[in-house]
Amino acid sequence: MKILVLGAGKMGSWLIESLCLDYEVAAYDNDLTRLKYFFNTVKLVSYEEIREFDPDMVINAVSLEITIPVFREVIPYLRPDCILADITSVKNGLQKFYPESGRRFVSTHPMFGPTFANLKDLSGQSAIIISESDEEGKAFFRNFFESFNLKIFEYSFLEHDQTIAYSLSIPFASTLVFAACMKKQEAPGTTFRKHLDIAKGLFSEDDFLLSEILFSPFTLEQLELISEKMEYLREIIKEKDTEKMRAFLNGLRKNIR
Repeated sequence: MKILVLGAGKMGSWLIESLCLDYEVAAYDNDLTRLKYFFNTVKLVSYEEIREFDPDMVINAVSLEITIPVFREVIPYLRPDCILADITSVKNGLQKFYPESGRRFVSTHPMFGPTFANLKDLSGQSAIIISESDEEGKAFFRNFFESFNLKIFEYSFLEHDQTIAYSLSIPFASTLVFAACMKKQEAPGTTFRKHLDIAKGLFSEDDFLLSEILFSPFTLEQLELISEKMEYLREIIKEKDTEKMRAFLNGLRKNIR
């Protein structure tokens, strides 16, 4: 199988390096300096070269805001049976784009990233494959993810967006609040430092990506739940009610088991 990876950023580079030993892989990026260190990889610098490479699958790993525009630019240089693939964490617009393109597609979401995950050992991490995807494309990514011992989930586009609103918007919002309360003073506690590391990692991500995750139509419901629980905690603290606090903490321990 011949695979073209569009975008040689953090995740694109991981894909290129992970696939190039088992498949014929090509890489395309507007920034040519990103391509110079790849081995066993065809380095493409123009769309005409993409036509000549003639891939069986194109994996789009560019930044979220230009995913669909780049697909539209590249499609004229692909043969009709080439499978389109994406790894975006937000599927805005893709559910509509793929059927309109008339192309086979496979949409996935590796639930890890270079910011937090150890890409040399991904065991215990997870990935999502969108159920509406082409069967051949799903089989390819299932085999690929299984080679890293990832836990694989198959969700519809709608189920994916609902899951991401729960699994990402809650920790993202919590980290935003943590950062908003930051003071210019040394806080030596281990817990504080761990939260600070998470915050630094989060804010190293692309602003557009963070915004799109938080702008999900399902995020507001999660934020309202956070507000409700914070208000309840505030009342317990205000009343200094030991029994309520104990019951609240025990309930939280049950939640995270």
